Amino acid sequence: MHLQHHGGHQGVTGSCHQLTFSSGKSVLVDCGLFQGSDARRHPNLEIEFPLDGIEALLLTHVHIDHVGRLPYLMAAGFDGPIYCTQPTAKMLPLTIEDAIKIGFTRKERMIDAFQETVAKRLRPIPYHVWTEILPGVQIRVSPAGHILGSCYFEIDADGRRAVFSGDLGAPHAPLLKDPQPPERADLLVLESTYGDKCHDGREHRQQTLENILRKTLEDKGVTIIPAFSLGRTQELLYEMNGIFERIQQQSGRSIMKSVDVIVDSPLASRFTKVYEDLQPFWDAEAQHVLTYDDQPLMFENLTTIDDHDEHQSTLDYLAQSDLPAIVIAGSGMCTGGRVVNYLKRLLDRPTTDVLFVGYQSHGTPGRDIQAGRKSVRIHGEELKIRADVHTISGYSAHADQQNLIDFVTGMDSPPQEVVLVHGEDGPKKILGEKLSEHGINVR
Repeated sequence: MHLQHHGGHQGVTGSCHQLTFSSGKSVLVDCGLFQGSDARRHPNLEIEFPLDGIEALLLTHVHIDHVGRLPYLMAAGFDGPIYCTQPTAKMLPLTIEDAIKIGFTRKERMIDAFQETVAKRLRPIPYHVWTEILPGVQIRVSPAGHILGSCYFEIDADGRRAVFSGDLGAPHAPLLKDPQPPERADLLVLESTYGDKCHDGREHRQQTLENILRKTLEDKGVTIIPAFSLGRTQELLYEMNGIFERIQQQSGRSIMKSVDVIVDSPLASRFTKVYEDLQPFWDAEAQHVLTYDDQPLMFENLTTIDDHDEHQSTLDYLAQSDLPAIVIAGSGMCTGGRVVNYLKRLLDRPTTDVLFVGYQSHGTPGRDIQAGRKSVRIHGEELKIRADVHTISGYSAHADQQNLIDFVTGMDSPPQEVVLVHGEDGPKKILGEKLSEHGINVR
């Protein structure tokens, strides 16, 4: 086996790895867009590596930094099958539509034609079942706990086993089954996003979120939550629903009518509907919730906004009103999308709170706001920051340092070699040192 990287090895975004077998044939694992400072280092989105011998594409999940270069890959001539989990196959069209609109075209006819081509290539496979994709090459997917449908891949070929972690999630994430380590790996390609950090437990995260909700009520302000349309938004809605339910049980009164929860993202609304269709893939806790609440991602004070006029009127309403509200909007790193308009209108108010629940890449406005600066430049405009800024790291959907160590050391036998990817230099270095202390060979 021979491993090559075409993105995601010198930063967090743009994941794309190629595994070549003794036959000369190979597979790609993910093909994502670069974001933040990674995008500035890789401004050319066209595929610059040869496609000779690449027989298949394996997708770990549908976040755009793992699948966003798929249109460019197919434009370059890739015509092989695309293997992924069943939930990923259902959600991929929404992400790909977004990726095409970002870099290719907004013409519906061309988007539909591309989607039809992708649909013909998709090969959804079940969890925990070995599947032969080439003569002498088998793959198996297991839950990664990152977003619904996420997986890590085991690849058996040439008498060896390679494991690609994709993005691993933290244990006890809402809606998601916890990742369990594989039995073994000769080669482990491991993400390292939070290789230098440890998250708070879920109970602490829930309490912090509840405290911010209560602060919003007391301040009669607006809490802005920049969030990815897929994964984070649905987890937050699930957690908020649980918090509202718990407060009502404890106090005997509902606070739902006292605060508006606004999801201002057409794409997030569409993903939420798909999440509801995929309830059979939810974890045991969520399955139990479904026995007494058949719509845990919906509640009476939740408003979803689709069209632009409604977005503008909501902005005006919140800017002039003293009624408390929580706004969930994209993009998650504040690089664009509707969240930017909320920041422009409300970031300079002391009654505003900004809550980060996802990873913020270097070079993004989200990272600058999170760092505690007094101002931030977004789309050429310098915005003063008077809002309170909070971070709840556990909802980032990435495993922390201890989770990653447990994933490696939890194997029946240690991996012969670990290659760290999907991380900045600092976290990668620290995680590598920690793994080396456990006798793991890291490069």
